[in-house]
Order: sequence, then structure tokens, then C-alpha cells
Amino acid sequence: MLSTSSIKFIRSLQQKKIRKELNLFIAEGSKLVREVLLSNLEVYRVYHTSSWDNKYLPKNLISEQVNPKEMERISGLKTPSEVLAIVKQPESNYNLKNLKNTFSLALDDIQDPGNLGTIIRLAHWFGVTTIICSNGTVDAYSPKVVQATMGAIVNVNIIYADLVEVAKEISLQEIPLIGTFLHGDNIYTSVLPSTGVILIGNEGKGIRPEIESYITNRITIPSFALSNVGSESLNVSMATAIVCSELKKRSI
Repeated sequence: MLSTSSIKFIRSLQQKKIRKELNLFIAEGSKLVREVLLSNLEVYRVYHTSSWDNKYLPKNLISEQVNPKEMERISGLKTPSEVLAIVKQPESNYNLKNLKNTFSLALDDIQDPGNLGTIIRLAHWFGVTTIICSNGTVDAYSPKVVQATMGAIVNVNIIYADLVEVAKEISLQEIPLIGTFLHGDNIYTSVLPSTGVILIGNEGKGIRPEIESYITNRITIPSFALSNVGSESLNVSMATAIVCSELKKRSI
């Protein structure tokens, strides 16, 4: 039986401040927890109901069986799953050398957890292993973001940093910085570098002016809509998918 202190501790990890202090995050659901258990991430503890298939659970890992009512109390989901894991956040490995000879993503103040989770999932799909987030970007280890990644978060190196300073360093290293704008060069017809950092702007404000001066390539995804009504812009995760797909296609 779960103690009151255990329930309080688990529920406290819904808060960004506590996650940051303890360097932990929550993963819920059979698929997500399975991906975590098969990864190199360090798992602190697993809580599960009797119906959960625990074949991926390492013998030396601390786990606790709980009843459905207890799972409901510790879950952050509307419909509680069969399993919840508390996981140690991986160390961020920020090295400019890792940004050369490949494509990486940089995110400027992405606010919506669903967008960030989808972008992390997209990054993994297209072989992007590093995402640099501005300090104003939503927490990648919030339960909503982790859930939206569908397990892809275990495969992507996520770094939080001052994006203006990062842009300066990228410029000094002569690494191409490709920025996405409403008005820029057509992504389908532009000559673009074979490697570099793809910069995605905030959902409403786009890329900050302080960063624009470091951008080497301004690109846009043109609209082919037959009417201007309802087609002002694309969702940021949709735009990221198109950009990653187009650049990946050129590298094949």
C-alpha cells in the first residue's frame, strides 16, 4: 500500500520546480515505460497494477504493485494507465562539435507542450539527435511533453541554453543557421547547406530579432492554398516536419 508521503512525492513531480530540483521526471503508459526501460536512462522506481505485463522490468529495479485506486491518485492522466515510472533526467551534452556534419534543431520559445512533444518525436524519426531549446521553451520533461513524444524522448539529446549566445557561437564556428520565416526563400527551390542548425520560432512571434542577424538562410514553406482564408500559417510542429523531411530528402 502506497504511503501518503509516497503519493505526495510522486504528485509533486508534476511541478517543474520540483522536477528541476530532483532531476527526475514521470513516464506513464505501457509503451512509454517500455521505451524508457529499454533505453540507457536511469529509472528510479516503477509503480504498476497487477494487470501490467512486467516482462521488460529489470530484476534489480525497485518496483511496487499498486491497486487501481492508488494508481489513480498518483497518475497525471485523465484515464490512469497500468504503469508509471520515475526516471532520472539525462545529462545534456552540449558540444558545438556535435553540431557539425549533421542537422540539429534549435527552438526559440516554443510554448505548447504538444508541439514540443511532437517536434521531439519528429526529430527522432528524421535522425536528428540534438535539440537546443531556448530557456523560455516549455519544459521537455513535463508530463504532457513526455507523453506526446511517444517514447522518442529517450533518443534525443535535449539542451536548454541562452539561444542568442548559442547563435553567436554557431556563427563563429561557421555552422549554417537555417531560420524558418513566413517570408523567406522557397524551401523547395532554395539551395541549402547539407548540414547545419534548423531554427524554429515561437508559435505566435516567430524568431526573435536578436537572433535573426546570425541566420545564414531564411526559408519559408510556400502556401499552395486556393484561397487566402484560413491559411495564414502552419502549426509549428507541422512546419518542422516539412522542413526536416525536405532537408533529409536532399541528403539521401
